[in-house]
Amino acid sequence: MNLEDLAEQIKQCQKCGLYRAAKNAVPGEGNPSAEIMFVGEGPGQTEDEQGRPFVGAAGKLLEELLASIGLKREDVFIANVVKHRPPGNRDPLPEEIEACTPWLLEQINIIKPKLIVTLGRHSMGHFMPGLRISAVHGQPKRRAGQVYLPLYHPAAALYQNSLRQTLEEDFKKIPLVINKINESNLSN
Repeated sequence: MNLEDLAEQIKQCQKCGLYRAAKNAVPGEGNPSAEIMFVGEGPGQTEDEQGRPFVGAAGKLLEELLASIGLKREDVFIANVVKHRPPGNRDPLPEEIEACTPWLLEQINIIKPKLIVTLGRHSMGHFMPGLRISAVHGQPKRRAGQVYLPLYHPAAALYQNSLRQTLEEDFKKIPLVINKINESNLSN
């Protein structure tokens, strides 16, 4: 299966009730062979309207952060834990996350990213339950052979200006982590 076929399946998904209130599914987008995959929590209002991830204010900040390390949206793959907007931007429920998990796992399986950057506590908690983002942000973690880098969500930095500098500093670690992964792959 390829990402386009998977996206079409996601657009038809009715495994949980989120699709009822959503205008569009937001499967994700980007480079199908990206080294880096960003995973947020779920679509917001602008994403729901456009059917694209991270296109609102948090998306603009994400693009600025990508540019700060020499990347563009087209270089990475951007997805969310849930593929439809939770009503009123509420947190996704555990059963909604569970319903969307096979989609996200299939995207990861197709892309095979070297690094998954989790954006926010819900995304981090999906891959690394039991951790607190305030304690582990910016620290790469390896789980079952996959490297993760938990970061604050760009929206959090928009609402809490004090987190913006932290997010900017953590973002600068992404190229360093990729270099370490590449070095360790050469020695294997």
